[in-house]
Amino acid sequence: MPGPYTANAFTLAPASPQAAAISSLFVGTLIFLSAILILVTFLVVYAIIRYRDRPGAPEAAQTFGSRKLEIIWTAVPILSLAVLSGFMIRAMSAGDPPTAEARPDLRIVAHQWWWEIIYLKSGVTTANEIHIPVGKQLLVDFRSADVIHDFWVPALGRKIDIVPGHPNRLWIEADRGGTYLGACAEFCGNEHAWMRIMVIADSPGDFAAWIKEQSDIPPKPVTPDEQLGANIYRENICTNCHLRSVGPDLTHIATRRTLAAGALVNTPENLAAWLHDPDDFKPGSNMPNFKLSDGDVRALVAFLETQK
Repeated sequence: MPGPYTANAFTLAPASPQAAAISSLFVGTLIFLSAILILVTFLVVYAIIRYRDRPGAPEAAQTFGSRKLEIIWTAVPILSLAVLSGFMIRAMSAGDPPTAEARPDLRIVAHQWWWEIIYLKSGVTTANEIHIPVGKQLLVDFRSADVIHDFWVPALGRKIDIVPGHPNRLWIEADRGGTYLGACAEFCGNEHAWMRIMVIADSPGDFAAWIKEQSDIPPKPVTPDEQLGANIYRENICTNCHLRSVGPDLTHIATRRTLAAGALVNTPENLAAWLHDPDDFKPGSNMPNFKLSDGDVRALVAFLETQK
């Protein structure tokens, strides 16, 4: 995928303690099972060669039971499963720490087909892109606005189901700065494939600056196009959806990297194309086609580009 989707989305490149626990369990289990495969393959090859039929050889002696062998091939698998279970329980504990006693830092609401992100302490609301400070655990409260969704950012931890009427919680953390990609991992409708999520891990200073920027009121439109765009925005009652969580909050849309939950890179040209015909990029979305003229689209883009 072009544009901003050139970042880390790989399970075997963990960027948090939770993801590292899952990755270590996967790698350890793979090594363990590979050793069993090598041992079994060796024994099969050895038996084929050692006990093969030879010209003139007498009939091989038959063995009709061995208590010692039966104990070994029963005990070894049981011990193997016990060892794997121990590693699994340890990984589950490290990969999903308890959440019951903590207060959430973020609320993420899954919609068909986008993500609403609310920072509960500052009141900042954004969409599809989560900013977090490096090295700090944040507790996320997950909710669904419609159907079952599933939040998954492979480099940062496990999947978590988001079920209507049943809030779920998960710790999210990044060990180092970067952009980590994820998606909805539960089929949730015809645009499920374009329900992407992006986690941007900033330094603590950059994160604080971002929160302040998102808390500020965007500048008022100045140019004629910007003012016309603001009027069109109000006259088409865009706020009925975009301030009521039917659609993403657009207060700071110009600071985001993508449009329509990853369907487009956020550029003025792509924003204009989206406003001309949303269904051309994301069929079935709740964004209506207002059949805007080229002039109206140009004015709307000019206004929305001021929303920083």
